[in-house]
Amino acid sequence: MTPDARARRQRLYRDGALADGRSDQLRHGVSILVEDGRIAWIRPADDEGPIAADAEVVDASGSAIVPGMVDGHSHLTMPGGAHWIDRAGDPTETLLDVAEANARLLTSAGVRWARDVGSVRRPDPDGGPDRALAITLRERWRRQRGYPHVRAAGTWVMAAGTMPGLSVEAANADELVAAALAQLDDGADLVKLYLDGPERGVSPWTASELRRVVDAVHARGARVTAHTGEYAGSRAGAEAGVDALEHGFQIDNDTARLMAANGVRLVSTLCVLASWRTFGRTTAIPRFASPEGRASVEARREAALASVLAAHRAGVAIATGTDFGGGSTRANELAWEVEQLVEAGLAPWEALGAATWRGGELLGEPDAGVIREGGPADVALVHGDPLSDPSALWRVWHTSWA
Repeated sequence: MTPDARARRQRLYRDGALADGRSDQLRHGVSILVEDGRIAWIRPADDEGPIAADAEVVDASGSAIVPGMVDGHSHLTMPGGAHWIDRAGDPTETLLDVAEANARLLTSAGVRWARDVGSVRRPDPDGGPDRALAITLRERWRRQRGYPHVRAAGTWVMAAGTMPGLSVEAANADELVAAALAQLDDGADLVKLYLDGPERGVSPWTASELRRVVDAVHARGARVTAHTGEYAGSRAGAEAGVDALEHGFQIDNDTARLMAANGVRLVSTLCVLASWRTFGRTTAIPRFASPEGRASVEARREAALASVLAAHRAGVAIATGTDFGGGSTRANELAWEVEQLVEAGLAPWEALGAATWRGGELLGEPDAGVIREGGPADVALVHGDPLSDPSALWRVWHTSWA
């Protein structure tokens, strides 16, 4: 068979229940015909159109068909676990091997897109100048079947003294703008700022300083996202109109309303805080080892759940992330974040939307996390009804891109 003939082969997903994250109701008895990597049609299973004699038929009965999901906050080159920060210093080849393993985990979990929001800067193993490793991965993987699509932020940009040795540091607003634009010069798709600074409870940058970065990056056609774990950083980012806040563990009602007014999205990573409950007496994060430390984890988690609910009630668009690699979670746990959003107060269909089409909006990719005629055939099959039971997203048994 010639490559052209193979590319034109059809695949029919027959008689599934469609869950698109835009409705609270399953659409039962749906068949989807895929041709040349695109969705040719979506029809009732009892009214299918003609298909080729050699079409592959996938029996989707008893399954929910969901869009390929979007992990909006990931770190592809790091393995996760309690010692994640230590691993940033591993050799380049080790980090790239970790990324290969993470790609397999993402694919098996129904994740089609990964938005990497920070990787270490190293000499490009494929040639060329130093740059963040996630940019190298984006280029490698775009040519290979079975890998997630990647959007990469380059390296973290932080105030001097925040996390020495891991990031690009800036001592003043001029250096901050220059460091942000340098990420784009390296080939990054977006810029990641860090709004928790060396002094706890104080934003390292004012809203006006951050606005300079936003204006400069937007002028280049790119977006700015910002890590915020505390109230001060969240407020400054919301006032500056960054495109998204990452984590947003401390957001009050006023900040949530400001986010909504300025079009600032929230990328939730509640599963990170849920994962901290299992650290026990780990030496990696000793402040969590005592009963008082574990109580502080619970208090922080409850505050984060309340922050997500405040943002949701204010009308802030919410996308999901796991923070795998840069947090203690792992690359196949986006379903956990969907469950956490439901615990925070979102309806299951809204939480699924956060993991699919809302993630596509975050990326600026209108076909990401979407199932539509004419669109890419990025679908996953799961056992169960994710619109009533988000744990169904743990039970992925087929992805179209594997």
